[in-house]
Amino acid sequence: MHPGHAPREGGTDLLVGGEPAATVGQRCALLEVLPRLPQTPPGWPRELAGSKYGTPCPGALPAAHAAYLFSSSFLQVLKDSMRYKNELSDMSRMWGHLSEGYGQLCSIYLKLLRTKMEFHTKNPRFPGNLQMSDRQLDEAGENDVNNFFQLTVEMFDYLECELNLFQMVFSSLDMSRSVSVTAAGQCRLAPLIQVILDCSHLYDYTVKLLFKLHSCLPADTLQGHRDRFLEQFRKLKDLFYRSSNLQYFKRLIQIPQLPENPPNFLRASALSEHISPVVVIPAEASSPDSEPITDLVEMDTASQSLFDNKFDDIFGSSFSSDPFNFNSQNGMNKDDKDRLIEQLYGEIAALKEELENFKAESARGAVQLRGRASELEAELAEQRHLKQQAQDESEFLRAELEELKKQREDTEKAQRSLTEIERRAQANEQRYSKLKEKYSELVQSHADLLRKNAEVTKQVTAARQAQGDVEREKKELEDSFQRVSEQAQRKSQEQAEVLDTLKRELAASRQELQVLQGTLESSTQVGAEQSTRIAGLEQERDSLSQAAERHGEEMAALRAELQQLQDTLSREQESSKMELETLQTQLRDKESGEQALRQRLAEEQFALLQGTAREAERMVQDALSRLEDPAHIGCTGSAGEFPDCLLSRTLAASECVERLRDAHGKYLSNRAAVGSLLPCLALFAHLVSDTLLQGSATSHVAPMEPADRLLEMCKQCGSEAVSYLSALQDPGTVEGANCSLVMTCLGRISAIGEELRPKGLDIKQEELGDLVDKEMAATAAAIETAAARIEEMLSKARAGDTGVKLEVNERILGSCTGLMQAIHVLVLASKDLQREIVESGRGAASPKEFYAKNSRWTEGLISASKAVGWGATVMVDAADLVVQGKGTFEELMVCSREIAASTAQLVAASKVKADKDSANLCKLQQASRGVNQATAGVVASTKAGKSQVEEKDSMDFSSMTLTQIKRQEMDSQVRVLELENQLQKERQKLGELRKKHYELAGVAEGWEEDGEWIPVLLRLGSCSGKERGRMGKTCLQSRQRAGMGFTPAGTSRAQG
Repeated sequence: MHPGHAPREGGTDLLVGGEPAATVGQRCALLEVLPRLPQTPPGWPRELAGSKYGTPCPGALPAAHAAYLFSSSFLQVLKDSMRYKNELSDMSRMWGHLSEGYGQLCSIYLKLLRTKMEFHTKNPRFPGNLQMSDRQLDEAGENDVNNFFQLTVEMFDYLECELNLFQMVFSSLDMSRSVSVTAAGQCRLAPLIQVILDCSHLYDYTVKLLFKLHSCLPADTLQGHRDRFLEQFRKLKDLFYRSSNLQYFKRLIQIPQLPENPPNFLRASALSEHISPVVVIPAEASSPDSEPITDLVEMDTASQSLFDNKFDDIFGSSFSSDPFNFNSQNGMNKDDKDRLIEQLYGEIAALKEELENFKAESARGAVQLRGRASELEAELAEQRHLKQQAQDESEFLRAELEELKKQREDTEKAQRSLTEIERRAQANEQRYSKLKEKYSELVQSHADLLRKNAEVTKQVTAARQAQGDVEREKKELEDSFQRVSEQAQRKSQEQAEVLDTLKRELAASRQELQVLQGTLESSTQVGAEQSTRIAGLEQERDSLSQAAERHGEEMAALRAELQQLQDTLSREQESSKMELETLQTQLRDKESGEQALRQRLAEEQFALLQGTAREAERMVQDALSRLEDPAHIGCTGSAGEFPDCLLSRTLAASECVERLRDAHGKYLSNRAAVGSLLPCLALFAHLVSDTLLQGSATSHVAPMEPADRLLEMCKQCGSEAVSYLSALQDPGTVEGANCSLVMTCLGRISAIGEELRPKGLDIKQEELGDLVDKEMAATAAAIETAAARIEEMLSKARAGDTGVKLEVNERILGSCTGLMQAIHVLVLASKDLQREIVESGRGAASPKEFYAKNSRWTEGLISASKAVGWGATVMVDAADLVVQGKGTFEELMVCSREIAASTAQLVAASKVKADKDSANLCKLQQASRGVNQATAGVVASTKAGKSQVEEKDSMDFSSMTLTQIKRQEMDSQVRVLELENQLQKERQKLGELRKKHYELAGVAEGWEEDGEWIPVLLRLGSCSGKERGRMGKTCLQSRQRAGMGFTPAGTSRAQG
């Protein structure tokens, strides 16, 4: 078998363009004729096992190639070969131990065979030649994204094995020689024809599958697929390019070229730009006298001879020589009928011969048409290639034309820059003329100064000013000279740079013109334009060189004039120096005396600053020492007065620190301005000391944690103030002294003071009485409205619902009505008890004055009544949603428990000042128990209704199969996991909401924020110790009966 062709049988290719063309009988015959050995699987070439000495066999690689072709052509071969997969693995490992010859090639080829078998076993829809339509590809994945994902991974593995074989074959060849024309090289390259066919299909399917996956999955999930595809894309592109340059492949197969850039899977429209690579296999030339016709004729002849032999064996040779010669047997003569039969047999034989000729002619025509079609396809591919080359050449010429245009524009820019240089030269000449005029004016002014020399000796101030003028004019003259010289240097450098640039551009233009003249010899017009352009550039170069020479002469003249000016100026400067030395000596004497006086004054002012800072430091130290004084610790007052006093002292101290900072800055800029700093220091020491003492006093009446923070911050503030005052006393650190840290500490003390201020409703005390009555009335009205709405919903449910739904709704709405009635009784009992408390405790004062006196207790009543009214409204809304089928039973249970907790708070607020033997208190307690029982009834009816609805909605398993039940079970498990995750998140959210609720309620109601007191919605500040204990105990018991509770940190379990 030739290494470059597939096996042939009967003149027909086994594989033409990847399509099988052999019958089942021919396939079996091919497998049976292959020689077998004991160590090789049946049906596989014996060369795969190597020689008996274990050395690489040159025939093993073509044998493996034949096995690959069989497996690519016939699916039955793959099925029959799966039981020999382990033998293939063993042979692959055996060949892998041989590092020379064909050992590694056979090993990797056998690995590819095993990979191909496994791929087709997992994906039986794929044919052996991997040719499929897009519809068949979709059916292979069963329209399931998971199947497409796994199929893409398996294609990557398959393509990677193909690429490994590709690279191994090329690495075993010596590419410095023409290996494709040698027998050994063709033996290695022959298997790559089928590999190229498979790679083209695998690449096409991989691109389509990746676009499909990107339309269904997020891009991050497919990052690994994209990375693996890019790696294989680069390898496959390089290998296709290297293969297309080999002479062996050019006459057997037309290899496609992959695009320059890989497809962009993140852009869905890029799929329309994808072109499937097509491998073209030209058909072999054939003639009417070719092998197929000969075979057919020979087969017919052989069949006819076989038939004749069998006929002779049965009837005898004499009978077969003339099968219809009956006259020889019976002696009768031929009649007309016999002649007619003979004539008919002759016509039948002629028709058979004509039919056979017609079949042969048709076969030759079909072969010729297939050959012509292949030739036309090859010509079409060649025309496309030529078209692409022409387009590339056109693009190259267009790019060269654009480059010429850019060079022309650059030349025009150089010409404009030359014009700009000339304009600058003219401006420099004008500037030089102005400089000469200015210099003449300076000479004239210098003469005037000489005439005024006598007056300068009499007036020191005028002499100093004249000296300054002379120095300034001297500096200006030096600066002007320096600028002129720099401008001249820059001008010469710019001209030299321009000349160098033009020379380089001219040299580059000449080189480019030579290249263009070689490539565009037919374009005489362009050559003429380039010659004209070169001549213009040379003229411009000559003119530029002449201009540069002129500018050089002018610069030489300018340098000579400037040298003369410098000599004249130096002589005048020497005479001026001698005249000014005397004046400077007198000035130095006076300045030394003034400096001594300033030094003495500065020392006295700093001594005054040191004394003031020392006294201020002593005052702050005294305040710090009093922070731990037991006598000072015993000085306490009203808990509500200290934070306000602390905030006022802190604010005054902060304002004083701002003024001290400004005064310190002025002192640093002018040491004589010590008068504004000393008063600020004294006031600073007083205010900081008052702030420290007031902060210490406030910490004694505050809770432990904020008290510790306040006391620590006061100590830190005093330490920073002492450090600042100590820095002011040292001359080396007075400039670095900074009071910003003191300001920061005061800000923190102020923030702690704000936390310690008593918090309450933003209501005037004289309005508390009216607000209590309004809130209680509003609560009663809200309860009555809720009861009316429940009755209305009950009537609607009876009119519109039936069966289980009506029964559930009646039970729930009935229990809600009972709860509203119990709450209404509780509110009335609470109002009676409050009226009794006010009458017994106000004395001669009015009810408003009693409420204003007990403001915190009053605010607790207001907050509790608001909570009851709000809870009733929310519960009615939840019941309405449940009846309509839009809400959940859990919302109704939570609302009922919340309203029970709110009523428990109202009971606790009412009982705090009540007499324990009061009859109204007994009524209130009975009403509270009624509310708890009604709440339990609502919860029980809601749970019962929920269970009835769930029983009604039970699943019907009668019509479900085992697969459907398993699918429902998996869906239920997924739903359980999702609900557990949501439950965990909602619990965390509930905890945060509870924490924030009590923080906000504590801010609004004045609870203790450290969590050590029970957070109830009422004030304890105006109650006695016995009342506080009874109220806290009562509230805790009431909340426990209502299903509520308190954690040690004050967190409610109301929703539990």
